[in-house]
This record gives sequence, C-alpha cells and structure tokens, in this order.
Amino acid sequence: MTRHSFKCIEGHTEGMPVRMVIDGAPPLDGRTMAERREDFVKRYDWIRRALMLEPRGHSHMSGTLLYPPVSANADMSLLFIETSGCLPMCGHASIGSISFALEAGLVQPKTPGTVVVDVPAGQLSARYERDGNRVTSVRFTNVPSFLLHRDVEVVHPKLGKLVLDIAYGGNFYPIVEVQQNFPGCEHFTPQQLLEWGREMQALLNETMQVVHPDNPLIRGVKHCMWTGAPLSDEADARAVVIAGESLVDRSPCGTGTSARVAQRYARGLLEEGQAFTHQSLIGSCFIGRVESTTRLDSGLDAVRPSVEGRAWITGRSEHYVDDEQPYALGFDLQEFAR
Repeated sequence: MTRHSFKCIEGHTEGMPVRMVIDGAPPLDGRTMAERREDFVKRYDWIRRALMLEPRGHSHMSGTLLYPPVSANADMSLLFIETSGCLPMCGHASIGSISFALEAGLVQPKTPGTVVVDVPAGQLSARYERDGNRVTSVRFTNVPSFLLHRDVEVVHPKLGKLVLDIAYGGNFYPIVEVQQNFPGCEHFTPQQLLEWGREMQALLNETMQVVHPDNPLIRGVKHCMWTGAPLSDEADARAVVIAGESLVDRSPCGTGTSARVAQRYARGLLEEGQAFTHQSLIGSCFIGRVESTTRLDSGLDAVRPSVEGRAWITGRSEHYVDDEQPYALGFDLQEFAR
C-alpha cells in the first residue's frame, strides 16, 4: 500500500471554496510555473482529482498548491487546481491563498503590504490590508488581460443565435451579455446556466481556435460567463461563471472579473482607474479596475486589471490517499452520466 498525505488550510473567498495544500505538494520540473503546471498535469493530475472531486471534495471545489517562489522578486508560488483541471490562473483562489498564507505565517513578504506571486499565467502582485492578524482585503494586479474576439456569432443548441465576446483574464471567457435570446442570468436557474455553459464550451472548442497570442500552452475555452442585472445598487453588473463540467462559481470570479474589465475597457465602457463592482450568483462582490494599459509581445492591446476581495479561513484538514481506498482518485457524477 502507498499512502499519500496532504495537509490543507480550508476557507472561502466571497463564498467560493479554497482548499490550499500546505504540505504534500510534489516536487515539479520546470523553470517557470507554466512549465511546472505542464509537469503537474502529466504526472500528478491524480492529486487534483483526489482532492477536488468526491468523496474528499465536491463538484464546486477549488484549491491551490503552495510552493516557494520561482522568481527572485517573488514571495510565493501557486498552482491552481479545481474540478475542471489545473488552471493557468484563478483569481478567487489567489485572494484566498494569499490571505491564508499571511494569516498562517507561511509567507513573509519582502515588502510589507505587498505579496508577489508566481503563477502559471505569469506573475501577479497583491496589496493587502490587515487588522491585527486578520487580512481584511486583498487587491491583486493580474496578468495582462485582453479582448481576443469581439462580436462572435454562434448558434447555441438551446438558446439559438447569440453574439458574444471572448476575453482573457488568466483564463478565456466567452462573455454573454443580455440580448434577444438571453434576457439575463437572473431569469434562469443555476442548473440551466451550468448545462448551457457546458454546451457553450464544447461549441466554441469545436468551431474556434482560442489561443493566447504570446503563450500557445494556454488554449481552449473551459469557462462561460452569463451576465445580467445586479441584485443591489452597490453593484454595477452581475455574472454567473461556469467552469468545466460541473462548477458554478459562487464568487464573482477573479479571472472572469479581469476578463470582463478588459472587455469593457476595450469597448469604451470603463475608464482606467474606474471601479467596477462585479456581483456573483449569491450577491458577493469583487471590485475590478484597469490599473494600467500594456501591449502583448504579439502587438495586441491589453490591460493590467486589479481585483479586490475578501477571504476567510474556516478550518484545517489532512487528507489521505492510498491504493486500497475505493474511489481513491476521486469521481465526478458527470462521468457516470455519459
């Protein structure tokens, strides 16, 4: 019998779970976190499945593995895992993991008040506020984000003709705004949006090449953003983000907020520095801003967005994985529905 043990900090960011592995993460090959992500996917995806899927996780689970910094100027590194795969970037998990690492004393920032993090999508810098040991907010500046395709016409199998944008904020997002065949996310159940989001991902991946212009390792659509009217006057807009086969984001989604900030800036709907309060399915909020403009190596215009939010530690856990356990490497009910 081979037994593996994983010690974790449990918590959530604005309602979305974050399970951060602080002991048991495997050593990875590669000079960058992008290369190490590829190594993890090839050799250790069983860890993601075991910790994210049932019976240790659930269909909406999300998490990270904490690593030492890769770059000389960084304070820590993160690898992002969830039910849909090992992602290049995850905003809510970044906010949560930075908060957890600071509160647990696992990282000592080189510059007090700022944490620099190496992630597969690049490097992010985060400013944080503290009240004693409690981290009350984290505002991270994300990787360059951009509107890749605008006004894409598709024929969705359930909704019919839709026009959408595809934007990048660390992951690619088809953003479906209110229109004739989609009156807004508030008119549908989470289960309907989940099913239609899965179908949208499949449709786009079958009919389009969605590839990062500077990094061909980042490709394909694994998310979908359905937008709608906010639940309260404190928010500017609302979105329900679907990830992979089964995940409905409870938070406003950090990379999704980054993508929507980039989209709105490119369309002239948001100014540099202007606050954009993005609301989630359950009413929690992130604040997105365009911190600066930039240009990709490929020449495409982009922005450096920031996302601000809060996270809370809810406990600690230790998980065991061994060959004698039934369903040792996890399962997803969707796998039995095909």
